[in-house]
Formats: sequence, structure tokens, C-alpha cells
Amino acid sequence: MTVTDVSAKAPSAPPAARRFKLNWQIALLGVLALLIMMSLARVVTGANDITSGGTIGAAIGLAVPIGLAALGGLWSERSGVVNIGLEGMMILGTWCGAWGAITFGTPWAGVVAGAVGGALGGLLHAIATVTFGVDHIISGVAITLLGQGVTQYLSKLVFVGMKGGGETQSPRIPPIEAISVPGIGAPLRDLANTHVFLLSDLAGVLYGVTQNVSLFTILAILLVPLSFYLLWRTAFGLRLRSCGESPVAAESLGVNVYLYKYLAVVVSGALAGLGGAFLSIVAAGIYREGQTGGRGFIGLAAMIFGNWRPGGLAGGALLFGYTDALQLRQGGTSVHALLLVVALLLAAFAVYQLVRQHRNRAALISGVFAVLVFAVFAVTTTVPEQFTSFTPHLTTLLVLSLASQRLRMPAADGLPYRKGQAT
Repeated sequence: MTVTDVSAKAPSAPPAARRFKLNWQIALLGVLALLIMMSLARVVTGANDITSGGTIGAAIGLAVPIGLAALGGLWSERSGVVNIGLEGMMILGTWCGAWGAITFGTPWAGVVAGAVGGALGGLLHAIATVTFGVDHIISGVAITLLGQGVTQYLSKLVFVGMKGGGETQSPRIPPIEAISVPGIGAPLRDLANTHVFLLSDLAGVLYGVTQNVSLFTILAILLVPLSFYLLWRTAFGLRLRSCGESPVAAESLGVNVYLYKYLAVVVSGALAGLGGAFLSIVAAGIYREGQTGGRGFIGLAAMIFGNWRPGGLAGGALLFGYTDALQLRQGGTSVHALLLVVALLLAAFAVYQLVRQHRNRAALISGVFAVLVFAVFAVTTTVPEQFTSFTPHLTTLLVLSLASQRLRMPAADGLPYRKGQAT
């Protein structure tokens, strides 16, 4: 009887594709490459505002509420609960933030009140989804509608009759102090005004991040590494994330899944409420009806773009905040210069897909879009005002479409779970 050598005839397994791993060195190189592209676009178009200190400062301010909403979504979805209600929790945060600051005479009381208002919305979402098993999307939409209705009623009840208040707005809110790094403001501003390639752009960025920065903004930035530490470097975070990956397995190991889901969704609401409080206390200095403007949903998009990771969602929030800031400064001229940056980014993405990922179809699509965007840039000198106001939303669509190939949501995110399934 002849023994067949199966191992000799079996085809060898294809080599595993190397997974791209982002670290701080690669991220730093990416930021430098982006700054070079923007500097090139500034020199070619003369749109000096795209890297000015004012634009960078405005971008950070506009990114904070989006980033806080995205961070709230991260906490909730890492525990397995989809939180479409971020917008409603932000709305509650805007009103409660204004009310707290006016009632107690200090903006920091408004910060706490905004977090509490958002947390109450999160608690309601947790009761509906975790305890009663309501569909997460339906509960989130209901909370958004409830937030709009409750704040309208409370404004008529509280703000009407106050000096400067009314049915749709509050009186002026006491401001939160802004700080600057001393001794470098004037030199950086002067260097930025020289418009030297790359050097003045770097000076503009440094000026924007070191001068006249609200203490609330610093608090929001610190919450990103704090969330990373709690969720990825502690036993508490491991248990919470296990609830979003496999709640049945987590329960079998003694984890109180309901408790961790409740904690995560309440923290999610508090973070979204902080984002709302930022809008009323820092961004506007007053509460106005409809103030969130869909930022809760954009924050959800930033979280998805960031692949459910704190660093990635912070980058997404900055991207959306930056495109929003461009329409406020030199409008059409700045957005027109951004078209050149987008064309360069698409071309670089096409090369990466072709050389590193060996995805010819994706590379071809990116290359075609790069040519089209560059053609639009070449045949125009400015961008219509109607398009500039749509830029942040268009950026959301483009970014999510390009990032869709590498996204990996928590395995049990949005799935129904009832206690005792492990048995």
C-alpha cells in the first residue's frame, strides 16, 4: 500500500497580508505631509487663511463639541449600545449649561449642569435599551425629539421674563477664562505673516494651539487620553469593552453586563452634554434653540471615521472642525484652495492602495476622483457660497466612504442582550 505524501501536494497557504499599524511616529509624519500639502496649496492659490492662527484656533473651537459627542459615542458603543441620541443629549447639555451658569453665576456650574443634563438623557437611553430591550435606534431618535421638546418648554418656563432671555434663547452667560502661552504669541504671529513656505504655516498652527485657548477646550482635550487610559489600560475598561464584543462571554466570567452598559451610556450622555454646554457657554456665550445644528450626528460620524478609537475620533473631529472653520474665513477662496489639498490627498491614497494594499480597483477610483477634483480646481478661481456652507457635510460623506474599508465596529454593538443568556 502506497502512502501518499499529502503535505507535498497540499497548496501552500498564501502569505498573510500585513496589517497597517498606526503609531505616533507614522501619525506625526502624516501630519507633516498634510501640512506640506496645505502649505503648497497656500503658495499656489494665495489663500493665506488656510493655515493662519485664526483659522486653526477656530477649527479647534468648532472641533470640541464634535469631539465630545464622538467620545460619548465611543463609550456607549464600546459597551454594545448604539447611541443615536447624542444629538438630543447635546441639546439637553446646551440648555442645562446655560441655566446652570446663569443660576449660580459661574460658567463652571454650567459645565457641571450640562454634563448632568446629558447624563440624564443617557440614563433614559440606558433604561430603554438595556433594561427594556427597546431598539437602540428608536430609543436614540426618541431622545433627540424629547430633548428638543423639553428644552423648548423649559425655555418658556425659565428664560421668559429674564433680561435678554426669551422663548428661544437665554440671557448672556458669564464667560470661561482663556489662557495663552506667554512670550511666543507675537513672534509666531510675525513669522506667520511672512508667508514663507512651510515655516509660516507651522507658526500659524502653533499660534492657533497656544494662544487664547479656553480652559474648557483644554478640559475637553484631556478627556481624550483619559478615556483611552480608562478603556484600554484598566481592568474596568477591559470589562466594559468585553460587553460590547461578547456580553455572553463576559457574563460567564462574572461581569455584571447590565451595570457596565448603564455606566457607559450615562458617561456617554455626560460627554455629549459637555459638548452642548461648550456650545452655549464658550462658542456663543448664550443658549439658542437649535444651537447644536446636527453636531451630535457629525460626532457619530467622527467616531466611525476614528474606527471606535479615541485618537482616530479626535482626528475626525479636527477634520470636520477645520472644514467648518474655512467657511467662516475667506469662504470661497479658502475652500477653493482646499480642493487642491483634497486632490493631492486622493492621489496619495491611490498610490498607497496600489503599492501597499494591491487594491487596483480602489486605487483607480481614488485616482479618477483626484483628477476630477483637480480639474474643478484648475478651471475655477473660487467656490460658490452655497457650496462652502455644505463643505463640512460633504467632508463627512467623503471621509466615511474612504475609511469604510478599514472599519471594525464592536462585534455586539447594537445587538439585543438579555441577562442569563450565558446559561
